[in-house]
Amino acid sequence: MNYGIYLEKLKNGQKGINPFLDFLGITLDEIKDGYARFKMPVRPEYLQGAKAMQGGLIVALADEAIAHAMMTKLSPEEGLTTIELKSNFLAGVSEGDLIAIATVFKKGQSLVIGDCLVVDNKEKNICRVSATFLLLKKNQGN
Repeated sequence: MNYGIYLEKLKNGQKGINPFLDFLGITLDEIKDGYARFKMPVRPEYLQGAKAMQGGLIVALADEAIAHAMMTKLSPEEGLTTIELKSNFLAGVSEGDLIAIATVFKKGQSLVIGDCLVVDNKEKNICRVSATFLLLKKNQGN
Protein backbone atom coordinates (compact mmCIF):
# COMPACT_ATOMS: atom_id res chain seq x y z
CA MET A 1 0.00 0.00 0.00
CA ASN A 2 1.23 3.48 -0.81
CA TYR A 3 0.64 5.23 2.51
CA GLY A 4 1.57 8.64 1.09
CA ILE A 5 -1.29 8.50 -1.43
CA TYR A 6 -3.66 7.03 1.17
CA LEU A 7 -2.86 9.78 3.71
CA GLU A 8 -3.29 12.48 1.06
CA LYS A 9 -6.75 11.13 0.18
CA LEU A 10 -7.63 10.97 3.89
CA LYS A 11 -6.47 14.59 4.38
CA ASN A 12 -8.73 15.63 1.51
CA GLY A 13 -11.71 14.04 3.25
CA GLN A 14 -12.23 11.23 0.73
CA LYS A 15 -14.74 8.68 2.06
CA GLY A 16 -14.53 4.94 1.45
CA ILE A 17 -10.76 4.57 1.65
CA ASN A 18 -10.98 3.38 5.27
CA PRO A 19 -14.41 1.83 5.92
CA PHE A 20 -13.62 1.36 9.64
CA LEU A 21 -13.07 5.10 10.17
CA ASP A 22 -16.23 5.86 8.19
CA PHE A 23 -18.27 3.32 10.20
CA LEU A 24 -17.27 4.84 13.55
CA GLY A 25 -17.49 8.44 12.36
CA ILE A 26 -13.76 9.01 12.94
CA THR A 27 -12.34 12.02 11.08
CA LEU A 28 -8.81 13.27 10.59
CA ASP A 29 -8.10 16.67 12.15
CA GLU A 30 -4.35 16.90 11.47
CA ILE A 31 -1.48 14.75 10.29
CA LYS A 32 2.21 15.56 9.96
CA ASP A 33 5.54 13.82 10.44
CA GLY A 34 5.15 11.41 13.36
CA TYR A 35 1.87 12.96 14.52
CA ALA A 36 -1.85 12.36 13.96
CA ARG A 37 -4.96 13.88 15.50
CA PHE A 38 -8.37 12.27 14.99
CA LYS A 39 -11.87 13.09 16.24
CA MET A 40 -14.71 10.67 17.02
CA PRO A 41 -18.26 11.47 18.15
CA VAL A 42 -19.64 9.80 21.27
CA ARG A 43 -22.88 8.35 19.90
CA PRO A 44 -25.69 6.81 21.99
CA GLU A 45 -25.11 3.43 20.32
CA TYR A 46 -21.48 3.49 21.57
CA LEU A 47 -22.56 3.54 25.23
CA GLN A 48 -22.53 0.39 27.37
CA GLY A 49 -25.02 -0.49 30.12
CA ALA A 50 -23.62 2.03 32.61
CA LYS A 51 -24.21 4.79 30.00
CA ALA A 52 -20.49 5.38 29.42
CA MET A 53 -18.70 4.87 26.10
CA GLN A 54 -17.53 1.29 25.63
CA GLY A 55 -13.77 1.15 26.27
CA GLY A 56 -12.88 -0.96 23.25
CA LEU A 57 -14.12 1.77 20.94
CA ILE A 58 -11.90 4.32 22.68
CA VAL A 59 -8.91 2.00 22.28
CA ALA A 60 -9.82 1.42 18.60
CA LEU A 61 -9.71 5.20 18.07
CA ALA A 62 -6.28 5.39 19.72
CA ASP A 63 -4.97 2.41 17.73
CA GLU A 64 -6.01 4.08 14.47
CA ALA A 65 -4.47 7.40 15.49
CA ILE A 66 -1.17 5.74 16.41
CA ALA A 67 -1.10 3.71 13.20
CA HIS A 68 -1.69 6.82 11.10
CA ALA A 69 1.04 8.77 12.92
CA MET A 70 3.36 5.84 12.14
CA MET A 71 2.34 5.78 8.46
CA THR A 72 3.95 9.21 8.08
CA LYS A 73 7.31 7.61 8.92
CA LEU A 74 7.11 4.68 6.46
CA SER A 75 8.95 4.19 3.22
CA PRO A 76 6.96 2.78 0.25
CA GLU A 77 8.41 -0.70 0.99
CA GLU A 78 7.15 -0.77 4.58
CA GLY A 79 3.88 -1.70 6.26
CA LEU A 80 2.60 -2.07 9.83
CA THR A 81 0.64 -4.34 12.10
CA THR A 82 -0.19 -3.90 15.79
CA ILE A 83 1.50 -6.49 18.02
CA GLU A 84 0.96 -5.01 21.49
CA LEU A 85 -1.32 -2.39 22.93
CA LYS A 86 -1.72 -1.13 26.50
CA SER A 87 -4.49 1.17 27.64
CA ASN A 88 -5.05 3.12 30.84
CA PHE A 89 -8.61 4.35 31.24
CA LEU A 90 -8.56 7.63 33.15
CA ALA A 91 -12.20 8.75 33.04
CA GLY A 92 -15.51 7.82 31.50
CA VAL A 93 -17.31 9.78 28.82
CA SER A 94 -20.94 9.70 27.71
CA GLU A 95 -21.35 12.64 25.30
CA GLY A 96 -19.50 15.06 23.06
CA ASP A 97 -16.45 14.19 21.00
CA LEU A 98 -13.24 12.31 21.65
CA ILE A 99 -9.94 13.63 20.32
CA ALA A 100 -7.01 11.25 19.89
CA ILE A 101 -3.54 12.82 19.74
CA ALA A 102 -0.90 10.30 18.67
CA THR A 103 2.86 10.51 18.26
CA VAL A 104 5.60 8.14 17.17
CA PHE A 105 7.98 7.56 20.07
CA LYS A 106 10.56 5.47 18.19
CA LYS A 107 10.96 3.76 14.83
CA GLY A 108 13.55 0.99 14.89
CA GLN A 109 14.61 -1.67 12.38
CA SER A 110 11.68 -4.00 13.12
CA LEU A 111 9.43 -2.26 15.66
CA VAL A 112 7.68 1.10 15.93
CA ILE A 113 6.46 2.43 19.29
CA GLY A 114 3.72 5.03 19.55
CA ASP A 115 1.66 6.80 22.18
CA CYS A 116 -1.79 8.36 22.19
CA LEU A 117 -3.75 10.48 24.61
CA VAL A 118 -7.52 10.50 24.13
CA VAL A 119 -9.29 13.54 25.57
CA ASP A 120 -12.88 14.76 25.46
CA ASN A 121 -13.91 18.05 23.86
CA LYS A 122 -13.36 19.76 27.24
CA GLU A 123 -9.71 18.51 27.22
CA LYS A 124 -10.33 16.03 30.04
CA ASN A 125 -7.99 13.02 29.84
CA ILE A 126 -10.03 9.92 29.01
CA CYS A 127 -7.51 7.23 28.02
CA ARG A 128 -3.77 6.84 27.49
CA VAL A 129 -2.58 4.17 25.04
CA SER A 130 0.88 2.87 24.16
CA ALA A 131 1.37 0.53 21.23
CA THR A 132 4.09 -1.49 19.57
CA PHE A 133 3.76 -2.23 15.88
CA LEU A 134 5.75 -4.71 13.80
CA LEU A 135 7.39 -3.09 10.80
CA LEU A 136 6.60 -5.18 7.72
CA LYS A 137 9.02 -5.04 4.83
CA LYS A 138 8.03 -6.07 1.30
CA ASN A 139 10.23 -8.73 -0.27
CA GLN A 140 12.66 -7.06 -2.60
CA GLY A 141 13.01 -8.59 -6.05
CA ASN A 142 9.94 -10.86 -5.84
